[in-house]
Amino acid sequence: MKVNGSVYLILICITAGLGGFLFGFDTAVISGAINFLRIQFHLSPAMEGWLMSSALLGCVGGAAIAGLLSDKYGRKKILLLSALLFIISAFWCSIAQSPSVLVIARLIGGIGVGFAAMVAPMFISELSPASLRGRLVSVYQLSITLGILCSYLTNAWLLGIAAKGIAPGFMHFYMVDEVWRAMLGSNMAPATVFFLLLLMVPESPRWLIKNQDYSRANLILTRINGIEKANIELTEIKETLREEDGSIKQLFAPKWKIALMIGLLLPFLSQLTGITTVMYYVPAIFDKAVFQGGAAMSSAALIGFFNMIFTIVAIWRIDVWGRKPLLIWGFVGLSIALFSIGLLFYQNGSSKFLLGAFIYYIAVFAATLGPGVWVVISEIYPTKIRGRAMSLATLSLFVGSTFVTQTYPILRDSLGIGITFILYAVMMLPAAWFVKRFVPETKGKTLEEIEQSWKAKSHIKVPIKKVA
Repeated sequence: MKVNGSVYLILICITAGLGGFLFGFDTAVISGAINFLRIQFHLSPAMEGWLMSSALLGCVGGAAIAGLLSDKYGRKKILLLSALLFIISAFWCSIAQSPSVLVIARLIGGIGVGFAAMVAPMFISELSPASLRGRLVSVYQLSITLGILCSYLTNAWLLGIAAKGIAPGFMHFYMVDEVWRAMLGSNMAPATVFFLLLLMVPESPRWLIKNQDYSRANLILTRINGIEKANIELTEIKETLREEDGSIKQLFAPKWKIALMIGLLLPFLSQLTGITTVMYYVPAIFDKAVFQGGAAMSSAALIGFFNMIFTIVAIWRIDVWGRKPLLIWGFVGLSIALFSIGLLFYQNGSSKFLLGAFIYYIAVFAATLGPGVWVVISEIYPTKIRGRAMSLATLSLFVGSTFVTQTYPILRDSLGIGITFILYAVMMLPAAWFVKRFVPETKGKTLEEIEQSWKAKSHIKVPIKKVA
């Protein structure tokens, strides 16, 4: 049965959102394996940081080239490539015999994450009507949180099997003797599903129009919006594209300088919240806070659950509240949460209070910055260079992730967990000021209207006041 309209659109967005699921799963699954890896391979703090951040370095590389590739070959093909890289990485991790091999395998997976993280939200944004775009792009963030939760639950399930010491045949080695192999290899299953489902989704109509394939674009737009709206949207997109030259130089034109600054700084600042550190290290962090073994993993799963629930809240309200208020209050709320976590660690506070502080932290992030940043960076650039522009934005996000993940073990061992989280808290206040000062509200505007608003602002001349 052929589906059309909003049902068809939602199915496409859910499929693209599976890229976010794999992003989240790959990001968090290492959290259950790191204690085993630290013992088996005698990892130093620096090597531990390198092993954890190697995937993020791959993300940086993937994000750096994904825009160019997606602008040239299309959004769908790059998502398919990302799925293949996820499969290769998970398999290679499961058979690795040394930290160096693990690093290479995680680099490959990181490239897949970089591709998916840049292309999936852009793909969803280019398909979505203005009234639903915030919610549908936020589906990507929801998929990330679902991937994180599933990785925690998978790790907890595998730890349970390892504790019982019962697994059939050769699987005993993977699921009991060296259970971290099953943890890191478990990503193969969802990656394969992602690849197969992608074969059935269409290409982005805006990319097709950019490449003058009007008939295919019109068929997709008609199937989503109906004939009348499709014809109107097709005309608007074509007219807007005529004003763009499509070169990367266009991104550095004066009219786009604020958009470029937002795309580079906002994602980076969102990572200074320490979110990647929390997702990578939360079981190990809880181990240091009286929680032990399975209790630490269960607490991590609880964090993942609240991450998913409050992302749903964001999806429900982002097109009502708007992007800018969400981001401002997100940075302020996270500053309070991080300071509370740091203070509890510094004063050896109750584990129950600490778990509550982490739940508050993840709730604030999931309801604000998590979806908000992806929505904003998917909206603010012109169509002809959106892929390359989003590459820079996604690259900035992963540079921030890599920096925080690489430095966390060093800061943890030199300053302590408490001071480290207080440092993260301090960085949130200038981030809130940046959003208030520079980020525009894009709620309810089509991508073409957002583009025209930047052009209009570039023609406004600010009068120069003469000093007497």
